[in-house]
Amino acid sequence: MNVHETKPGKAGGAAKQSATLTVDNKQVQLEVRSGSIGPDVIDVGNLYRQTGCFTYDPGFTSTANCRSAITFIDGDKGELLYRGYPIDQLAENTNFLAVCYLLLYGELPTNAEFIAFRRTITNHTMVHEQMTRFFTGYRRDAHPMAVMVGNVGALSSFYHDSTDINDQAQREVASHRMIAKMPTIAAMAYKYSLGQPFIYPRNDLDYTSNFLQMCFAVPSEPYLVNPVISRALDRIFILHADHEQNASTSTVRLAGSSGANPFACISAGIACLWGPAHGGANEAALNMLREIGTVERIPEFVKKAKDKSSGFRLMGFGHRVYKNYDPRAKVMQKTCHEVLDALGHRDDPLLKVALELERIALQDEYFIEKKLYPNIDFYSGITLRAMGFPIELFTVLFAVARTVGWIAQWKEMIEDPEQRIGRPRQLYIGPKRRDFPAA
Repeated sequence: MNVHETKPGKAGGAAKQSATLTVDNKQVQLEVRSGSIGPDVIDVGNLYRQTGCFTYDPGFTSTANCRSAITFIDGDKGELLYRGYPIDQLAENTNFLAVCYLLLYGELPTNAEFIAFRRTITNHTMVHEQMTRFFTGYRRDAHPMAVMVGNVGALSSFYHDSTDINDQAQREVASHRMIAKMPTIAAMAYKYSLGQPFIYPRNDLDYTSNFLQMCFAVPSEPYLVNPVISRALDRIFILHADHEQNASTSTVRLAGSSGANPFACISAGIACLWGPAHGGANEAALNMLREIGTVERIPEFVKKAKDKSSGFRLMGFGHRVYKNYDPRAKVMQKTCHEVLDALGHRDDPLLKVALELERIALQDEYFIEKKLYPNIDFYSGITLRAMGFPIELFTVLFAVARTVGWIAQWKEMIEDPEQRIGRPRQLYIGPKRRDFPAA
């Protein structure tokens, strides 16, 4: 089987050139498509019809399953763009709700558009009062992600007026509802785990400040939001808002391709995010720091990390996509140190371990050569712990932030005329046809 690129043509998502594929001495022409930036892709949509063959790509790591104008990643350069804007510029110069608007609609909002959008989201933050009864059906020690999967999926039973995916107005309302209600449901899950009363949202607070007060306020005394913490959490939400076609986003798109309602699709994304190889990575990084325990034991674990036969790997270092420094980690590193300074937590033994491990990793030739830089999960785990969030809530916070990315990707998929129901194929390796044994 041979592939040769030929025939220059048009760019911009259509055929730029074609590839000649030879299978059993039969040549077929496959379109090569180009996006605005990034690698070209070979369109194999008609490959089976032309050759009788499928492609084989475990994990779909070399397969583009859609066209998208939302997020672009260049792993070699360490670049992440939301609608063309570098992630560090967005995190430094705007807020999470403005980024939500950008991801949903393609452009940063004007002042008037932002005010209207913020008002809309704020007016949707409360959940139906009957949903409070759902929580009594869970054990008090249930993982908050289990609660999130169940309750977000249950939203479709309350909001029938926003489940028709063919109605643009209903898609819009569903999008706003999920961005608004996700922090409320997350805070309720946290409060239930503590045995504390639910705290209702407040319309006078911004998005992240409102979430903090729902998590940490109690009825018996006033709660004042620390502006450093609120700004830090806002940045964390921006950094996690979208990340191209990752596992949970692909899950949302696959669920949505069947015509499932948007609440069910987002619930599916939350379930996928729960996996330790995806959203649970920051939890794993913090558990690793606990295992190390003290600064004195760091050299022992660094030595184990360098020994391939040990089976030990440092969590929170390196990234599957980024072969350079994770651009989100640079912002998260700065935010982490701001939070630690503001809260005076630098004497925390666990945080001392983290800071020393960070120092070693940034100077050790082994880590530099292997490009094993601290990633966003390493810094976000430390930061969230310093803010007072328990480890079990880390992935929930990830889900709150990623909801807007899932929604933007879902809406884009629904509106893309090329999209069809997802149906991956397989390389079958089981028994050939055989007859049932005679009696």
